Amino acid sequence: MSWEALWLSIKLASVTALLLLIIGIPLAYWLAFSKWKWKFLVEALVALPIVLPPTVLGFYLLIALGSQSPVGRIYQRIFDSTLIFTFKGLVIASILYSLPFAVQPLSMAFSGVNTRLIQISSLLGASPLKTFMKIILPLSLNGVLMAFVLSFAHTIGEFGLVLMVGGNIPGATRTISIDLYDQVQAMNDQAASETALFLLMLSFFFLSLIYFIDRKKGPYFPGFNRTY
Repeated sequence: MSWEALWLSIKLASVTALLLLIIGIPLAYWLAFSKWKWKFLVEALVALPIVLPPTVLGFYLLIALGSQSPVGRIYQRIFDSTLIFTFKGLVIASILYSLPFAVQPLSMAFSGVNTRLIQISSLLGASPLKTFMKIILPLSLNGVLMAFVLSFAHTIGEFGLVLMVGGNIPGATRTISIDLYDQVQAMNDQAASETALFLLMLSFFFLSLIYFIDRKKGPYFPGFNRTY
């Protein structure tokens, strides 16, 4: 097993999960409390990566972030480098790919807060931001933790999207899943078995942690509404 690839995967997953909390918390708040009648379109867009093949998302990201796109040209002009086949490009791709795994548990947690507490806070003169920071967020910490764990675990297992957007550059974009693929291609069965076993144990650990966090509320599966 390549420790360099493992470290890169942990780094990618950590950065992605933290950025998804920053992006996901306000988005999930809006989804939980907005009364806009077309909100379901935003919900569908957020959940799209759950059913969309990673290669499809990777293809559109290659177009959107490539040197021929407006975003790619502006980035290259400012930083004198490209986004494709770089760690920064992988972070952008991972955020989009794991977005529903952060937003959905956050939105469910926010929606589960007793509305009477929110109404009382408003009647006492608290601003929406103060109500969120003092009431909604503290009562949703399980959802915040679950969002972090789910997005972290989902990013660790990325393969198709990473291969398309990041390629296979040692020390830059070669993650643990790409390293496993290389070992299989090279018919290095011993190293492939060790890497696969490690990823299996890691996946089991994350699932156990998720169920432990949510043990009082019943099972949760991303992409499906929970029955209370």
